[in-house]
Amino acid sequence: MGKLLIIGCGGVASVAICKCCQNSDVFQEICIASKTKHKCDALKEKLAGSTATRISTAQVNANDIDQLIMLINKYKPQVVLNLALPYQDLTIMEACLATHTHYVDTANYEPEDEAKFEYKWQWAYHERFKNAGITALLGSGFDPGVTGVYAAYAIKHFFDEINYIDILDCNAGINGYPFATNFNPEINIREVSANGCYWENGQWVETKPMEIKKVYNFPEVGEKDIYLLHHEELESLAKNISGIKRIRFFMTFSQSYLTHLQCLENAGMTSIEPIIYQGKEIVPLQFLKAVLPDPASLGPCTKGKTNIGCIFSGKKDGKPKDLYIYNTCDHQQCYLEVGSQAVSYTCGVPAMIGAMMLLSGTWDKPGVHNIENFDPDPFMDALNKWGLPWQIDYSPKLVD
Repeated sequence: MGKLLIIGCGGVASVAICKCCQNSDVFQEICIASKTKHKCDALKEKLAGSTATRISTAQVNANDIDQLIMLINKYKPQVVLNLALPYQDLTIMEACLATHTHYVDTANYEPEDEAKFEYKWQWAYHERFKNAGITALLGSGFDPGVTGVYAAYAIKHFFDEINYIDILDCNAGINGYPFATNFNPEINIREVSANGCYWENGQWVETKPMEIKKVYNFPEVGEKDIYLLHHEELESLAKNISGIKRIRFFMTFSQSYLTHLQCLENAGMTSIEPIIYQGKEIVPLQFLKAVLPDPASLGPCTKGKTNIGCIFSGKKDGKPKDLYIYNTCDHQQCYLEVGSQAVSYTCGVPAMIGAMMLLSGTWDKPGVHNIENFDPDPFMDALNKWGLPWQIDYSPKLVD
């Protein structure tokens, strides 16, 4: 059906690429581009002979708009799937505008020199994309991504109004390391060490990092400690789902992870402020990323499950209603299928589906849009088909 350019070749990208190759009726050709072309070539070689999708590779610096434009013009994809770093969202969006190419990402923009992510920078592109007749689909991962689709599905099929949303992200996997991150360490640590916040009664309520702790009994996983964080879909759901009174995001962390993170913070290793070391400028957090285990290497040793979903509380026909829409994913099953652990899998599969929605014309809405702005039904069907089946608990225990 079409051509897709994928920028990035990390853990999430490798899953998305594998799933595109499984879906060769839609993705007839893909080009994998990264600053480190040898990783793209290695993945192409690994997939050779197992798919009808034609694969090419390229080297590109995603910070360089001219390089991006040159690559897009040479390859001529219908859609660019951005699986690079969030700092590079805007340069890739500019290149898509210059070449009139649809754009998809999984995480919103944040400046490289400030641990602050919000949608204002990307939402500012709406009129330019609309006038160009192309679509930018923001946040087509799991959270953000599937969580937004769950919200759109819930309001379409189960509620007249949703008043409360609690997004729960549980990773009960064990990898044998005292401290490791299941996705890009730099992004992960910036996210969890920042102040928490949630949306309530039309305003943001800020908390200290890890200040609010709860316990939740997850289906197929059991009781886990969950901590309130800020997450980007809070901002988009507060804007796009009417009737919302409060939205919160919680994530699980082991005590070992939190203890090690506190020690690293106290030692200055999580700082994003440059320092001079042996005459060279380095960023401590980037150095820490270099010495931590590569998330892509965790697949063989990670065991257990993830459980990610949304508890919705609202009204239907004037009566109170609560339900939990969620997915559980097994780390070892993911590794057997695509060679990656479940955290990469749960983000990579929706990235492929989002690209498919645009490439196939299923979703057609020029401008810059978050994923909950589209009809959720085809995406929910695709989740079941491509490896992330969802379930519903009609009487969930609410987070107090």
